[in-house]
Amino acid sequence: MFVSTLIVAISTVKMATTMASGEERAASEVLRALARHLNGLNEDSKTTRKRSLEAIKRETIDKGLSSGVLQKVFTCLLNSLLKCLSDPMERCRETAIHMLGDFIRCVPQPEDSLPYLMPALTQRLGGKEIVEPAEELRLSMVEVVTLTVEVCGRHLAPYLDDMMKILQRTIVDPFPDVKRESCKCTVHFAKSVPEHFHMQAESLVKPLMQTVSHQHSRVRVSTIEATGAVIQYGTGKNVDDVLSHLAQRLFDDSPQVRKAVTVVVGDWLLHLRDRYSYFHKLIPLLLSSLSDDIPEISQRAADLWRQTGALWEQENEDDLKDKMDFLLTPPDLYPAGVARPGLGCRELVVRNLSNLLPALARDVVDWVAGTRVKTAQLLYALLLHAEDHCSQHLQLLLSTLYRACTDPERDVVTNVSGRDIETQAITMCSM
Repeated sequence: MFVSTLIVAISTVKMATTMASGEERAASEVLRALARHLNGLNEDSKTTRKRSLEAIKRETIDKGLSSGVLQKVFTCLLNSLLKCLSDPMERCRETAIHMLGDFIRCVPQPEDSLPYLMPALTQRLGGKEIVEPAEELRLSMVEVVTLTVEVCGRHLAPYLDDMMKILQRTIVDPFPDVKRESCKCTVHFAKSVPEHFHMQAESLVKPLMQTVSHQHSRVRVSTIEATGAVIQYGTGKNVDDVLSHLAQRLFDDSPQVRKAVTVVVGDWLLHLRDRYSYFHKLIPLLLSSLSDDIPEISQRAADLWRQTGALWEQENEDDLKDKMDFLLTPPDLYPAGVARPGLGCRELVVRNLSNLLPALARDVVDWVAGTRVKTAQLLYALLLHAEDHCSQHLQLLLSTLYRACTDPERDVVTNVSGRDIETQAITMCSM
């Protein structure tokens, strides 16, 4: 048995050696055929350089070489292609960028190129000034960065500084499509190297907040998603720096933007490492989406809120045993036709109500009508959760309701008196 195994092992090694030798010969033949074209890349003629690049592409990428041969050829061509990124002719730079992307996508070990690729991309994208003047080429280069993150993953950990320099610059790039692609790249990078990303995640907060109010709604959506990843995989210390910006996006005209905020906040409530410290700041944002005009958004918010309550209930099961056994039915005077929130959701509101009501009292007289409307809607949701626990906050609660009832904005009054919220509050507090 041992002898047979040994023979098989030797045969396998010989086969691998033969294949490697075959790939070496094939790669050598390809490189010999490319020698003239590689020399052409150093010519002064723009046309000659362009034709040489196109010929190299035909003889490598377009020819369907095996992955092993392509890997060896790419290793030899890499420096020449990277030099072409600074070629004066835009068409040459474009061809070189696309070839780099094709090679990275096709070779079996793209991480071998990182020591040369990342410094070159950082030089073109990560400087204080824009080096690449063509918008579309900057977009192509950022797409190559994204592709590199997707295929190299954890191998990019040593290049954290380079990646951050690139993303800090490209997130605020004047070209909207570059901004979007940079945000996409940020999300992938954060998930690829979470054990390293947190060390410099904070450096992306400022450029993201500069971009979150961009005029294009798709850019705003991408920025919000990237912000979610930066906070989630960061240290968690920058939540306060982004909350006011996200809260403002709840008033966005685009439903997709509001949905993005809802999903990000819900994800933080479920997965943020230090989420218990931020419950009183995150809960109002998610509950505000419960009253969104778009059913898809309000339903998504409701689902995320149920998951949040269920998770909290599970994590604090010992503290809730009595309530889980004896508070299964709603109060006698609970509003008819209204689904009662789960115990975990109710407890989360009750335990944070003292922090929430003072802010609501301020916002209910805000000079912006939209803020006052959202505040009235949020107040209704909080009362449904707090039930008879409102009694200890009765003075502040009633004064807030009285001011809302005299608001000149009809929607504010409707959300307060139209839902008979004041009567509910007094009734629940008297139970």
